[in-house]
Amino acid sequence: MSTATMNATRPIITPEELLKYWQGHRGLTRRVIEAFPEKELFEFSIGGMRPFSALALEVGGIGTGVDGLAYGKWSTWEELEASQKDVTTKEKLLAYWDAVTDKINKEWPALTVERFNEVENSWGFYEGPVRSILFYFIDNEIHHRGQGYVYLRALGIEPPHFWEH
Repeated sequence: MSTATMNATRPIITPEELLKYWQGHRGLTRRVIEAFPEKELFEFSIGGMRPFSALALEVGGIGTGVDGLAYGKWSTWEELEASQKDVTTKEKLLAYWDAVTDKINKEWPALTVERFNEVENSWGFYEGPVRSILFYFIDNEIHHRGQGYVYLRALGIEPPHFWEH
């Protein structure tokens, strides 16, 4: 088989590479959480935006949607929020983040290539192909992490380099 033929049949990105990309972003967001002082993580905001702890909980919770991506099993958003009610310290937030990261790694192999094209309705909010829902998960994280960068800079704290994900 020629190199041209091999390259023509290789996907642009494999599921394993996509997981690595997503987890790279999750690792960077974790470092942003770590950069915040405890009090400011839960209380600081600008212009009426939510504190970064609330943004991180949203993004972390969205990551639990790997069950929906892989199996079509979605909890309700209310159930998800109820499962986070005890996350009230930086230590607990980081532990929650790590547990979701482990869950993603554990459930990812069940997400078949065919599944990426199946249509789901994530938490009753967004209907579309699984791949689009996953891209939303990643885009939402990048968006909220950007807010965290603004908060850190406003607090005089240098955030992690955004390209190190």
